[in-house]
Amino acid sequence: MSNAPIVAQKSPLPVEVVEGKTYFWCACGKSSRQPFCDGSHKGTGLEPVKYTAESSKKVFFCGCKHSSKPPLCDGTHNGL
Repeated sequence: MSNAPIVAQKSPLPVEVVEGKTYFWCACGKSSRQPFCDGSHKGTGLEPVKYTAESSKKVFFCGCKHSSKPPLCDGTHNGL
């Protein structure tokens, strides 16, 4: 069992979110549906992060899985 996330990509993933809709961001990096969870975290000790859109707009989900503000990108990927 590992609790260190895998870097899915070293850049954010832009997504047009819909106001009021809930999304589950992949925190482990193993999902084939990046940036969203597909259940691949089972056994990793990591859990997806729930995100509910406050408004319809483009947001940038973290792709490196090391953001200090999950599930959104904070630029951490620039130092990896």
